[in-house]
Amino acid sequence: KAISRLQIHDVSKNVRQNLSEKYRGSRMINLTLNTKIYRPIKQVFDFVSEPENDFQWQYGTLASTRLSDRVSALGSFFQSVGHLMGRRIEGTFEVTEYEPYAKYGFKSLSGPLNSQTSYTFEITEGSTRVNVSTQANLVNFFQMDERVVEKTIKKQIRENLAMLKSLLETAQVVAAPW
Repeated sequence: KAISRLQIHDVSKNVRQNLSEKYRGSRMINLTLNTKIYRPIKQVFDFVSEPENDFQWQYGTLASTRLSDRVSALGSFFQSVGHLMGRRIEGTFEVTEYEPYAKYGFKSLSGPLNSQTSYTFEITEGSTRVNVSTQANLVNFFQMDERVVEKTIKKQIRENLAMLKSLLETAQVVAAPW
């Protein structure tokens, strides 16, 4: 049965209206942080772009696993379990950016936050500069004040980057089980 353009437009309009109602009163958080890691760009990119490594450097992450057999790549999925602000959170994510040694990004498909995170990697002064940009929509996230959640997420990202730098520069990385 053929679907007309008008029907597709109506469905799209309804989805936009529902999303608009869902996020009414919420505020988008935009955070950008970076660090320099004195390791080769390949090593840094490979480590960051493997979800199974997340527990080693992302505060609050208990476990992450790929949901498909393929290596993290555009369109692949992973699941993560962790905690934020004393609450257990689970989420499914889709890899939305994957450019070896340059970009890695993902968006949430489920969980308490609607988020998009992007890492960029560049060679600079004998090191790898890692930039992380996160946008999160706090939709009734545990009924918390958005400013408190924003400060907590910013602190967490800053700590994550410090842990990543420490792990990679001191070679304290645990080998992935695959």
